[in-house]
Amino acid sequence: MSFNPVEQAAKQTPPAIARRVRGLSDKAIAWLFVGPTIFLLLAINIFPLIWTIYLSFTNFKANRPNREIKYVGLRNYERILNDADVWLSMQATAHFLIWTIVLQVIIGFALAWLINRKFKGNDMWTTIIVLPMMLSPAVVGNFWTFFYQPQIGIFNYVIGFLTGKDPSSFEMLGSVDLAPWSIVIVDTWMWTPFVMLICLAGLRSIPDYIYEAAEVDRASRWRQFWTITVPMVLPFLMLAVLFRGIENFKMFDLVVQLTGGGPGSTTELASINLKREAFEKWRTGYSSAFAIILFVTVFGLASIYVKALNKVKER
Repeated sequence: MSFNPVEQAAKQTPPAIARRVRGLSDKAIAWLFVGPTIFLLLAINIFPLIWTIYLSFTNFKANRPNREIKYVGLRNYERILNDADVWLSMQATAHFLIWTIVLQVIIGFALAWLINRKFKGNDMWTTIIVLPMMLSPAVVGNFWTFFYQPQIGIFNYVIGFLTGKDPSSFEMLGSVDLAPWSIVIVDTWMWTPFVMLICLAGLRSIPDYIYEAAEVDRASRWRQFWTITVPMVLPFLMLAVLFRGIENFKMFDLVVQLTGGGPGSTTELASINLKREAFEKWRTGYSSAFAIILFVTVFGLASIYVKALNKVKER
């Protein structure tokens, strides 16, 4: 006798419910269980977005909830696009974004290539390398703030030893020139293991027989690397760039722990600028418009990038 889950469920339910269950298809029953969850997720994600879009066209201030809300049209968007501080924050974000992605991809791929060589202690070293990404940004920020201390920071002593200069002269977090690089170094240290794991998955997905065929054709190691390894790992690299690009574009907690956006506004990323406009100056309508601009920017760039990624996969 075959087992029918619908009939079995009908036997265990009251007669009225049983009649309804018998009349439903498997697809309808699936939607009956999944539907409430999907509706809840849509409500959680869509409603705040619609509310933010609405506020972006108003002069609303969250610290004055009883104040009359006035429609201001595109004035908030015009002010943002003509605000020099916004463009400075976008410039700082671009500097942070580009350099962290470049360094993480290069170092992450190099580590993945080394780990993939399968040597003694391979698993142990993989675990050690992955440790930084297991820590919370707050812990990492405090940890590296101590490292960057001019008097007792280990990082300054290492740089001083390599350059022959006084360690206290390297004010990493207080220097206009060095502060942007200090957050790049920390983010690279923390998230390079993530890129390494994605690259390692790509390297281990390449069949051995492809390299064996290349050796039969007397292809050099260098030629195998550029004609086999790089093209087949490229989709994984691009995926890692997509993930890290989205995450670093909205980077907030780590930078706040390290520099707080300073000195001045040197490391004030777009997310920090947005937070100050929304929760320090209480310009809710203005900050909502800024949030929508950032959302459209990330969404647009990610969409273009995903199309390029799909074309690479189809090759």
